[in-house]
Amino acid sequence: MWFIIHCHFAPHLLRGPCRAKLQVNLQSLRMATFGRATYNAAKYASIRPTYPRQLYDYVFKYHQRIPNARWITALDLGCGTGQATLELTPFRHIIGVDPSAKMIEQAKQSLPSEALPGQLEYVQSPAEDLPFLEDGSVDLVTSAQAAHWFNWSKLWPEISRVLRKDGSVALWGYSEFRLSNYPSTTSLIHEYSQGSDPETSLGPHWERPGRTIVDNHLIDIPDPTEIVPGAFKDVERIYFTGNHYPELPNPRPVILRKKMTWESFYGYLGTFSSLHTFHEKYPEDLNNPNGDISMRFLRNLQQFVAKEDGKDKVADTDEIDVEWPLALILAKRA
Repeated sequence: MWFIIHCHFAPHLLRGPCRAKLQVNLQSLRMATFGRATYNAAKYASIRPTYPRQLYDYVFKYHQRIPNARWITALDLGCGTGQATLELTPFRHIIGVDPSAKMIEQAKQSLPSEALPGQLEYVQSPAEDLPFLEDGSVDLVTSAQAAHWFNWSKLWPEISRVLRKDGSVALWGYSEFRLSNYPSTTSLIHEYSQGSDPETSLGPHWERPGRTIVDNHLIDIPDPTEIVPGAFKDVERIYFTGNHYPELPNPRPVILRKKMTWESFYGYLGTFSSLHTFHEKYPEDLNNPNGDISMRFLRNLQQFVAKEDGKDKVADTDEIDVEWPLALILAKRA
């Protein structure tokens, strides 16, 4: 499954005539990451940030504005462990789709006991090919933190096929985290996560262009009107990015936040796919007497925060506020 990206990544350009011929097999990259035997799907599910009620309310209100909106079937693409899938309960039938068997297995294990029989279903499948769904059988299509993996030249036509007339689409993704109360740590965070030195930074170890797309606020995902002319309408791009990226149009306050202890924050750092790739290339890093690269980064960050607070050190049980800028794409089936 091949993805063609725009050749520019300027955040202020939502569309551009220049299209590079760069093609990357993103689906294989995703499977290589989340299909590894060493990848802990349960840990991934428990530590990643939880999408706020405000986000789902925004999506549901968008869907509700459709005259005679139906609430029968919702489809969550790239569902992972099912975090967002479980929140689509206003719909009578919810289907989570993911190409990773490990993610689907974890999602099924996470089914709540109070779920109505037959309401929730998980299917292992690529998003771009959904032969098990009839034409016009879906009312809402969502994708949470997975849209950067997809081949949109194939997916927009497939969504157009399965989505009923006046059905809606909601795609969202969050970019590099920030410490809410310590904006001066941003450069330190960026150097760790996006630096260029493969031995001291995770930057060269992310799957590209996937990570670039999500950190560029999904701007490089084409509008559906570009791929399937006449099939979609009312396309909106919403940026809950606060003052982190003032060049984006009409940025709104950050809504994705989580209070974490330093211990749980370290667990979050351990879910980075780039960290797993780093350790595959530099396994000796795990035996570093000062801790692996993520632990050394954590200690540097703690020292920075302690200094700002006028303390000698912070305790691992102390809490910090973490936030993630989030981008949302909305569209309706014409």
